[in-house]
Amino acid sequence: MTALPSARLTELGLALPDPAVPSFDYVPVTENAGVLYVSGQLPKEDGAVRITGTLGADLGIEQAQEAARICVLQGIACAAAHVGGVDGLERVLRVIGFVASTPDFHDQPRVIDAASELLGRIFGENGRHARSAVGVAALPRRAPVEIEFILTARDPEARP
Repeated sequence: MTALPSARLTELGLALPDPAVPSFDYVPVTENAGVLYVSGQLPKEDGAVRITGTLGADLGIEQAQEAARICVLQGIACAAAHVGGVDGLERVLRVIGFVASTPDFHDQPRVIDAASELLGRIFGENGRHARSAVGVAALPRRAPVEIEFILTARDPEARP
């Protein structure tokens, strides 16, 4: 597999969407000393949440896993826009996944595994990360998944 994330995305037949525009009072990405903190991303495509529902009530794991993959592409798009392109991203440090679920649903890690797997396919070994998978009662816009990311950026002089 090719080393650069842009080439890996192409190999996977994936393209980054336009970065999500915040609807409220926050910024999509902040940076400190080369560490990028990406705000929570919903499974949005073309500005709308494409998958809605609650795990354990009206949504299955496979649908939620697809939502998690959409969140990953949104998060990468925001981070890439911040650093001037996806190849300016170096490593995924941490993923925090929130899963809207009923009190008796306990497979949140299986849902967020879809995000972790996709990050590994895009960034290779640099996609392996620390992670939390948390069940919550509800998420904005009835989204089943919201994911935050902490990544590192390449030194600006070392970017392709």
